[in-house]
Amino acid sequence: MNATLDTRRPIKWGRIASYALLLLFAVIYAGPLLMLVNTAFKTLPEFMKSATSPVTSLNFENFIEAWNKANFPRYLTNSLIYTITATLVFVVTAIFVAFPISRGYVKGANFILTMFVIALFLPPALIPQFQLMLALGLYNNPLGYILLFTINPIGMVILVNYIKTIPKELDEAAALDGCGYFRFVTSILFPLIRPAVATVAVLHAIGIWNELILPTIYLTNKDYYPITRGMIVFQGVYGSNWPTLAAAVLIMTIPMLVIFLLLQRYIISGLTQGAVKG
Repeated sequence: MNATLDTRRPIKWGRIASYALLLLFAVIYAGPLLMLVNTAFKTLPEFMKSATSPVTSLNFENFIEAWNKANFPRYLTNSLIYTITATLVFVVTAIFVAFPISRGYVKGANFILTMFVIALFLPPALIPQFQLMLALGLYNNPLGYILLFTINPIGMVILVNYIKTIPKELDEAAALDGCGYFRFVTSILFPLIRPAVATVAVLHAIGIWNELILPTIYLTNKDYYPITRGMIVFQGVYGSNWPTLAAAVLIMTIPMLVIFLLLQRYIISGLTQGAVKG
């Protein structure tokens, strides 16, 4: 009598537990976001009646009201200018700085990289920074505010470590062909490190976009407010209108969400390769 073979696969309880844990974290993370979206599409009477109940109809008037009132377009435009300008300046300069550090073409390259790593754990020197801004006449000045974001230690660390994964033989081959430093970085190196550049650009842009402390300290003119600082004014005007406030917050998140969706395929590889090599 032939024994019947049991072809059933064993239950992998470890994998099931992992998926359950990930699902739990997803619910915890996405729950407040879903609540924000749900609130943004409610009318004020509907919200006052039941703040947590699912929305029954989509109300886009909250978004129109948030956009047209409390100088919201001006704040959003300022944030776009600050974020795009500071991110572009930082990324371009960081590439040219990170390359010689990663290759050891400058004296004390490892020491410089170590200083960037140490800077990750240091608190911002607000008082000396404030005194310097006053002395240079950059207080309450959009240019001075942009200059505050022209360095980012984590961005430098990611770029330096990612460039280390690029074979050094490319440098020697380019030098033999008479390729200059600027041309090598722009034409050869930059296409090879696009994942790291995209990662650094997104992280840097999100940090500028969400910054609240620095604009509160350095920008006192309402015409210069970024969206985060302007939201405080917006809340003062519409403090009791939570659906409109929720719609304003969603509008504020759209630019960064678009950038993330466009560059997400580069971010994972940029983080993994740029964080562990060194």
